[in-house]
Amino acid sequence: MLVSLALLGLGLLTAVAAPRLLARVAWPEREPVVALWVWQCVVAAVLLCFALSMTFSAAAAWQAVRGHVFAPAPRAVVEAYELGAHGPWSAVLAVLLACGGLWTGAMLTREVRRSRLGHRRRRAELLVRAPLLPGEEPGPDALVLLEGERPDAWWLPGQVPRLVVTTGALRRLKGHQLDAVLAHEQGHARARHDWLLHCSTALATGFPQIPVFAAFRDEMHRLVELAADDVASKRYGRLTIALALVELNEHRGVFGPCPTPDAGLPHRVNRLLTAAPRLTAGRRLRLTAAAALVPVVPLLVAFVPALRALG
Repeated sequence: MLVSLALLGLGLLTAVAAPRLLARVAWPEREPVVALWVWQCVVAAVLLCFALSMTFSAAAAWQAVRGHVFAPAPRAVVEAYELGAHGPWSAVLAVLLACGGLWTGAMLTREVRRSRLGHRRRRAELLVRAPLLPGEEPGPDALVLLEGERPDAWWLPGQVPRLVVTTGALRRLKGHQLDAVLAHEQGHARARHDWLLHCSTALATGFPQIPVFAAFRDEMHRLVELAADDVASKRYGRLTIALALVELNEHRGVFGPCPTPDAGLPHRVNRLLTAAPRLTAGRRLRLTAAAALVPVVPLLVAFVPALRALG
């Protein structure tokens, strides 16, 4: 039971402290892909803490669960965990954590279903505005051109991702700007950023009081755009994608003094124009490796009694 409480405390501590620590560092602006990996590892560690805490609490509360969890373990290992020392509190904690796990699954299922319904509706609208020719089958990254005065371009995820561009965008974008916008949207599609957004939204919606999940959702929405900007800038240059963003969004008033829902766009443009140098390859590797070790910490906490008993 002590291991279960330690894992629960570690998960809560990580959930509160990790967003504050990550908010203080400046390197995610320069390396959004690494930052995406770090956030995923942190959230995975929190979820793993809660899952392991539930498992040990259930093993302490019910002999049937204990028999399955510790079936191959020597007797000394089972005794090291002192599973029968805390009575009904183990069952209460196990049930609460199990309910949290079920709620997480329900929120993720709801988010995926809601997203699929939205995609189907937008695809139906797209077919009305741009119907397929007889015998035409859209291929991967198929490009759809729509009549429209407003310059716009977006990626429609699904089994066959579609890249949609309006004729207004064709008139506004010059040179390689259109290519840069398409590369940006293809970066979203190939990295499957939609799944990151679904998972982060489901966790933040299901557990709004847990800081790490709310910060995870906000950072995913910001970092996936920065990562896609970098994909486009590597091929066509930072200035090209920055000018393309201005051309596509200037009419929305996002570059004016009044706040708008797309208030992050001026920051993205400034980031592209200032061209801060990337981190060295060695530092990127160290950050990636350190993040990968974060989910290992709950496993080490879980196995400390067993290692001591066997040692």
